[in-house]
Amino acid sequence: MIQRPQNPIIAALDLSDLDRAEDLAARLAPSVGLVKVGLELFSAHGPEAVARVRATAPVFLDVKLHDIPNTVERAAANCARLGVAMLTVHALGGEAMVAAATRGAERGAADGGHPVPTVAAVTVLSSLSGGSLASPASLAFEARAAGAGAAVVSGEDVREVREAMGEEFCLVVPGIRPAGANGHDQVRILTPQEAIDAGADYLVIGRPITEAADPVGAARGILRGIR
Repeated sequence: MIQRPQNPIIAALDLSDLDRAEDLAARLAPSVGLVKVGLELFSAHGPEAVARVRATAPVFLDVKLHDIPNTVERAAANCARLGVAMLTVHALGGEAMVAAATRGAERGAADGGHPVPTVAAVTVLSSLSGGSLASPASLAFEARAAGAGAAVVSGEDVREVREAMGEEFCLVVPGIRPAGANGHDQVRILTPQEAIDAGADYLVIGRPITEAADPVGAARGILRGIR
């Protein structure tokens, strides 16, 4: 069994304002496990966003790499060189691409003198729904065979993927909303406790924390509810 994180919350800094993101990361760091730098923040500010946020909190870099293996390997090396704790690739890129990402992550971490980040393979986005999509369990299985240490799994698939993968694999679940919160554009959503009960290791939570009047209080309230 893998060691479960002491704090499963990944606070999603889905912002374009780097000063605000940096401030939120600093305030939230004692109350969350990681903070997410996603496409919005990364496309606005690039590696500087990671550097400034990482100065106060471990970073989950959610850029969902998806390209030919050689390109992904080099991009993953660049990401790992920044000192991130976890980075995402698209599982649909296939085993060769995911394997290339893990090689790149190892090389980049060594170059930068950092621990090797966990490569997390995104199976199905939480804004998508429908029966025609690839099986998240099969995508997670293939990603693990290629060297990934985690999979990003949408709400209703968590239990199935956990059963298929066993306890020796990390599951990251986005689209988490506390009971009573608006789901916004997330189709496959769970409450924090439902996700943990289903087998999640990490919970990606954005607006319920970052748009709260008291973001730190919101994060602490969520954490109390699942401990």
